[in-house]
Amino acid sequence: MSLCRIDGNGGAERMPDYALETELGGVVGGLDEVGRGPWAGPVVAAAVILDPRRLPCAVLEAIDDSKKVPAHRRPALAAAIRAHAWVGVGAASTREIDRDNVLRATFAAMVRALGRLPMVPDAMLVDGNQAPPLGCRVVTVVDGDARSLSIAAASIVAKVLRDQMMAKLALRHPGYGWETNVGYGTPGHRDGLARFGVTRHHRQTFAPITHILSPESRKTR
Repeated sequence: MSLCRIDGNGGAERMPDYALETELGGVVGGLDEVGRGPWAGPVVAAAVILDPRRLPCAVLEAIDDSKKVPAHRRPALAAAIRAHAWVGVGAASTREIDRDNVLRATFAAMVRALGRLPMVPDAMLVDGNQAPPLGCRVVTVVDGDARSLSIAAASIVAKVLRDQMMAKLALRHPGYGWETNVGYGTPGHRDGLARFGVTRHHRQTFAPITHILSPESRKTR
């Protein structure tokens, strides 16, 4: 048995561990999404199956809810997870979000992420309290990225990938601050909308985009 943190920790601040995966048994993965709330850009999901025996202790010890991992450390950690675990990623476009609503688009991204894993898991731990239609056993876990190593790892992979996607879009659509706000509703993003208008990457069913676009014309640059 590895001496790394796997089945629990006694620190003052709880960190995700492998207890839920061990309890379920079999091949168990974690699934998380990033990007349900922004005004622009896709929603991205990642599915991760960990084998703690394959992961270096330094990586296991560093895995946490992506929001708690310093931004400058996330890319290297995501790369390490990809190198030592089984990972699938999926996304749903702004058009899908507007057409189907963000929850259905999120579920579509999750299904795509699962489908890109090299194996079919016996169960998937999914962050939140709503179960996507994955075709395998789904166990929802509220605050899962703070409780499950697999979900936390998925949150890091999804966060890094989406941030990279938004940085690339920022090069094509400067002025909205996507390289730093990654599409969320910051003052700088609002200023960009006032100056340059709405792009095709903005979610037209989200406020304040719906208030900027008139019902008669939803032209985007």
